[in-house]
Amino acid sequence: MSLNAFVLVTIALAFGFFNGLHDSSNVVATVISTRALSPRRALWLAAIANGVGPLIFGVAVATTIGHEVVAEDAVTLPVVYASLLAAIAWNVVTLLFGIPSSTSHALIGGIMGAVWAGFGFSSILMGGLTKILLALFLSPILGMIAGYYIVRLSYFLARGATPHVNIWFKRGQLLTATTLALSHGTNDAQKTMGIIALGLVATGTLETFSIPTWVILASAVAMGAGTLFGGWSLIKTLGGKFYRVRPVHGFGAQTASSAVILGAAMLGGPVSTTHVVSSAIVGAGTADRVKKVRWGVVNNIVLSWFLTIPAAGAMGALIYALIESLF
Repeated sequence: MSLNAFVLVTIALAFGFFNGLHDSSNVVATVISTRALSPRRALWLAAIANGVGPLIFGVAVATTIGHEVVAEDAVTLPVVYASLLAAIAWNVVTLLFGIPSSTSHALIGGIMGAVWAGFGFSSILMGGLTKILLALFLSPILGMIAGYYIVRLSYFLARGATPHVNIWFKRGQLLTATTLALSHGTNDAQKTMGIIALGLVATGTLETFSIPTWVILASAVAMGAGTLFGGWSLIKTLGGKFYRVRPVHGFGAQTASSAVILGAAMLGGPVSTTHVVSSAIVGAGTADRVKKVRWGVVNNIVLSWFLTIPAAGAMGALIYALIESLF
């Protein structure tokens, strides 16, 4: 492996680590807030499942990220470097401020900005970009709807039950949290895989786009390691600032999120785990009543959703210009 390829892989794995750190809240927030698991046990569960997920469900998302968005002539080292650094920078900023933004949006924005700055908008493949944007923006809607109806169904099935039923919902959360972590690892680690493979093509290490086994393993480890450290500010936001999350809400939100994220991963759609989980939590809360949810917090998160792609895109374009001017 050349020095360029080694540096690129290192930066990409750093992105995967920050992805796990940033998105650990998605998996563990509700299971911690309902006290189904202690924080440390929840993070260990999420870390292990996040690491195992990418090894089970294929590489459809990685192929979409790395092969269907950028024209071959625009696959250069400065583009890949700028995309990764922009996504990492945005993740760090939102992590510091406790904003549940999307690492997926950040990476896509960084790629678009870097390619636009270097090769023009015509080098962005609209078919692949459309597929990604549809997945990113439709999945939160599906998560909210699913969260609402799963909680309503849970209330129907548990009608007449005593408060003791909460114990069963807590136990159910152990299963749903594991499934959510597996689906999260499957979808999000593949973004690291895709960008590494893209960079290996750019450095000439790979002649054609493919995902080597060692890339899958390294991406899975980076994701799991980042998860273990936990993004505590985001855990607090998702676990309690929307409303007081009870076991039934945690169970419903995790079930809904798992279904949407895993379905998207199998179809090759790189969704935002943060958006899906946030929306599912909101949907679960509105199953009680609309006023239960603190909509001011929701508005702030939605605003960050719409800002992430243009902000990361601007960062990607700026970093690309700096790399070109310096090197």
